[in-house]
Amino acid sequence: MTRTADPLRHLRLAAVNIDGVLLNDTFSPVIHQFVTSRGGRYTADVESAVFSQPRLVAARALGAMAGVPWTPEKVLEVYFEERAAYLEQHPLHLLDGAVELLRRLRALGLRTVCYGGLDAGHFQRHLGEFADLFDGPGYVCTNDFRPGVHEIVTDVFGLDHDQALFIDDVARVAEAARSLGTAFIGHPPHFAHGFQGELMRAAGVRHIVDSLPAIDEPLLRALDAEAATGTLWTSPATTTHGTEGPRDDR
Repeated sequence: MTRTADPLRHLRLAAVNIDGVLLNDTFSPVIHQFVTSRGGRYTADVESAVFSQPRLVAARALGAMAGVPWTPEKVLEVYFEERAAYLEQHPLHLLDGAVELLRRLRALGLRTVCYGGLDAGHFQRHLGEFADLFDGPGYVCTNDFRPGVHEIVTDVFGLDHDQALFIDDVARVAEAARSLGTAFIGHPPHFAHGFQGELMRAAGVRHIVDSLPAIDEPLLRALDAEAATGTLWTSPATTTHGTEGPRDDR
């Protein structure tokens, strides 16, 4: 693994979410459609109840928000059918700067791991060719223990909470990171009807980016210094890194 002459001093691990960070977000638009097409209102409460939850928990909430009297299993069945139809028109793809980000993290001496709620086959299909850029198991399915911050840091890698950085598109993960004193960078979806940027700011996230190239070496070194001094979550101001791009009105 290629490293810089001056690796980060405190952080040891970067955990990077797969859907919405490394791959384009294909969940927000389908959830929005699922709710609104059945007469429900798509609000911040929908995202808070559904995003980064175990599948059956999310399905129960999604069905209630959509007003359908279905079992969670039935909600999941229909949801994934609708997601498959969406993917025919909006295929999954790596986001701009994804591979470069992974290389940048590793060049600074960080071990890297990918995680998400789908099974490992999802990772293999879309990121398998870049498996050499990941450490440990490479991918961690967090469906059984979402959001998974504690489990990935301590159980999988045996580190202290303040030695890890999480990069995610969901505020619920940020809330878990804050409760544990773990570094966090928010990458909210570019979805016109979404609320994750707003929810991240409400959760106290200080570093929010609108593109992966914005997670540059100066930002990573700043987070490393904050982790070393225990100030990751204590400064009041939120900083948005990068220039806001066009919103995705899918």
